[in-house]
Amino acid sequence: MSRHERSFPPFAPDPDEPRKRLFKPVPFRVIVPNIITLIALCLGLTAIRLAFEGRYEPAVIAIVAAAFLDGVDGRVARLLKGTSRFGAELDSLADFVNFGVTPALILYSFLLNELKALGWIAVLVFAIAMALRLARFNVMLDDPHRPEWKKNFFTGMPAPAGALTSMLPLYLSFLGVSVGAAAAPIALVYLLGLAFLMVSTIPVYSGKTIGLKVPRQWVLPIFVLSVAAFGLLVSFPFEMLTVITVCFLGSIPFSVMRYRQLARADAMQAAEARQAPSEQETPLA
Repeated sequence: MSRHERSFPPFAPDPDEPRKRLFKPVPFRVIVPNIITLIALCLGLTAIRLAFEGRYEPAVIAIVAAAFLDGVDGRVARLLKGTSRFGAELDSLADFVNFGVTPALILYSFLLNELKALGWIAVLVFAIAMALRLARFNVMLDDPHRPEWKKNFFTGMPAPAGALTSMLPLYLSFLGVSVGAAAAPIALVYLLGLAFLMVSTIPVYSGKTIGLKVPRQWVLPIFVLSVAAFGLLVSFPFEMLTVITVCFLGSIPFSVMRYRQLARADAMQAAEARQAPSEQETPLA
């Protein structure tokens, strides 16, 4: 054996030492919500293809299904305790495609192309407004000083609502309303108005706390109404979507009034809390 071989003996790994894994296993409960998000993303991309083929009705249904899955994936993640930072980022990217890009492209293919460049500018504004709205939403989630009552409100129009309301011209056309080239300027102003609502600070009621505690006498009526609403949506989808869109837009002023009432009450409570310690102090003799 040479002197070099004696100074540097060959490396022999310990057979008893466990091999380190390059990647840690991921629980399946963490994967399930991401699968739902990816299915919703596939629906949004498929809706674009259907619109290019002139099949607008299934394209709209695909976006509605994507909106339903968007409301499901977060709840499934919390139920299975499978929330993750990766899932949150994936959900935001999917929302941008499904609710920002896809509805705008469908509306452009359906009607806004009549306005040429102006129609395309409206599409860009709507999509960028959706991206900004989602970015602001993600930042506000990390605010630890946000009052509890503010969780009942969105700041600006939420992404799924913006997508579903933006397709009102398609709903009307499916119901037999004449939506021709003359309606394109109205659709453009309507789309820009929705873009403004998404990036604005106008409070929109979220309804997240509905159902936390339901009086016992309301349980059966809620079951009946839920079944009736589902049956109407399946049997008359575009009529129901039109009604839901109009009712949602009409509820925004009431959301603003309720938000201001709660804000004034919160400010009064904060002022009373600041005055209470000063009133308890006794002056020195």
